[in-house]
Amino acid sequence: MKPREQLGGIYAASITAYDAGGRVDAAALQAVMERNLREGAAGFFVGGSSGECFLLTEAERIQVFEAAAAVRGRANLIAHVGAIGTGEAVRYAKAAMALGYDFCAATAPFYYGFSPKEVCSYYYAIAEASGAPVLIYNFPGNTHKEFDVANPDYIALFRSGAILGVKQTNYNLFQMERILNLNPDLIAFDGYDETMVAGQALGCIGSIGSTFNMMLPHYKKIFTLFDAGKRQEALALQHKANNCMEAMCRVGLIPAIKYELARQGYPVGDARAPFAPLNDEQKAYVDAVRARALAPEKRGAFFLPSLQGRKRRNGRQRPPDLAPGGLF
Repeated sequence: MKPREQLGGIYAASITAYDAGGRVDAAALQAVMERNLREGAAGFFVGGSSGECFLLTEAERIQVFEAAAAVRGRANLIAHVGAIGTGEAVRYAKAAMALGYDFCAATAPFYYGFSPKEVCSYYYAIAEASGAPVLIYNFPGNTHKEFDVANPDYIALFRSGAILGVKQTNYNLFQMERILNLNPDLIAFDGYDETMVAGQALGCIGSIGSTFNMMLPHYKKIFTLFDAGKRQEALALQHKANNCMEAMCRVGLIPAIKYELARQGYPVGDARAPFAPLNDEQKAYVDAVRARALAPEKRGAFFLPSLQGRKRRNGRQRPPDLAPGGLF
């Protein structure tokens, strides 16, 4: 297990690339990862929500682990092994660790109303199978499973040594701070691109983000500036990133990321159905917002253009609503 000081930094929550026939395209995924390495990525979170994990077969999920393992030794690698069933998660964990991943992460088992004791047994089994502590992928907006930090089973889990820490994909950063308070050896990664500076302020050693696939240098600047104590500069860049994020969430986050990657010369296929690709109006909207948000600084308010038929944010909770055409 790598020491804590080697685990911090910016991690791309990798997409899954597909070829024209809808099959996993290892070469296209590796091309994006190589680009992110050149841009300064510390590591990759492989097979998570941005990778459409629950739309893949078991064989495809392992195929994605194999493809991403090409950067082993040049970046930290986290395998997301979450599943509804413990047996399936354990199989992913064993496969990933055999490929040389640094550690595994897992969403809580969802759909059924598993008790805290059952959820904890799932994490203990993954830790035993992987031979390393597990990063909890805390994503209650999608799993509908909250970690009650007052529950004795969860307290024991966080203090057990079976848990490395938490990827906090949850706007409730107070909960993250309370989890870290239970055990000083735990680490945390911010899991929402748009809350990076807030996560850093409350103790995150790194950030794992979906839009890092296609705008990693911008987020690396935010992270580095905040670490250097230049908080106002970091916050100004966070606002710019959030303008882009809000626009992409309005049209569908994962399809928008894949569209932007293709536009930048990295074709990775469309998101798998039932995700729908962006139409021409949505593409033009996202392009206009990104161009304006990332343009050289100008005084004055940023107004988000309107878009008819705004959609729910794909793959995660949607941020608080804003009126179309209103002040962003």
